[in-house]
Amino acid sequence: MGRHNFGYFFHEGLSNMFSHGFMTFAAIGITVACLLIMGTFTLVAVNANSLLQELENENEMLAFVEEDFENAKSLQKELEAISNVESVVFISRQEAMERFLEQYPDEEMFQDLDPNILRDRFSIRVTDLEYLSQTKAAVEDVDGIAYANAAEEVAGGFITIRNVASVVCIALIAILFVVSVFIISNTIRLTTFDRREEIAIMRMVGATNGFIRWPFVYEGFMLGLLGAAIAFLFQWGLYEAVAKGVSSNDALQLIEVIPFQELRTPVAAVFGSAGVLIGVGGSLSAIRKYLLV
Repeated sequence: MGRHNFGYFFHEGLSNMFSHGFMTFAAIGITVACLLIMGTFTLVAVNANSLLQELENENEMLAFVEEDFENAKSLQKELEAISNVESVVFISRQEAMERFLEQYPDEEMFQDLDPNILRDRFSIRVTDLEYLSQTKAAVEDVDGIAYANAAEEVAGGFITIRNVASVVCIALIAILFVVSVFIISNTIRLTTFDRREEIAIMRMVGATNGFIRWPFVYEGFMLGLLGAAIAFLFQWGLYEAVAKGVSSNDALQLIEVIPFQELRTPVAAVFGSAGVLIGVGGSLSAIRKYLLV
């Protein structure tokens, strides 16, 4: 494709954009809305997965040894052999008391407590929180372990959020992608309908399908790219507003939102790629009918 043809195709595509003001606005608006909805659910899924990973790293299951069990530390190897267990750390009664006193340094009534009132225990970290309940049951089946404490409800909540967000995200991406391509396709189809006689003349004088097609491809490319750029700016503002609201809400202090600066590049790349794919796909779908005539 020569430089002259590039200029011609670009000019024709730009002219086509402005020749149908309302439909062009509608196509860009639909693209922005679709990308914004898809982006929002995707970012929710990304943050839910990040929180789950953080919870997996910080979550600690405590397995308490039976009071009359001798040589409690000998259970460590058996616990480490359990599937989904990442690490096991033995905590003696004395160490447990020291941690307790560090946690409540101002409570005088706790300072003179006898460590023997506590149990020896193991701090257990799991590999995958999704199997926390099964891992807890396996730990409690070990001879010498009285019982285990694990934040199963918290882990289950994060897993549910992640799974729901992922499913909804995939479904919305598929549906909204089809809707976006349909709208842009119809927008460009109006342009091709108005220029059907010109297209017929160009075919009669021997113009190739590629020469006829390229201006519409450029139009779709610019529609998709412009929609992606606007959607990205809206997504940035919306994300920052939600992140600010979460950080200022005392009830949501446990939720740490990933800074948008860390997500900016991949979000821009995905929005740009999706916008161009939607625009060019819509163009090719629209023009195909007229090139077959």
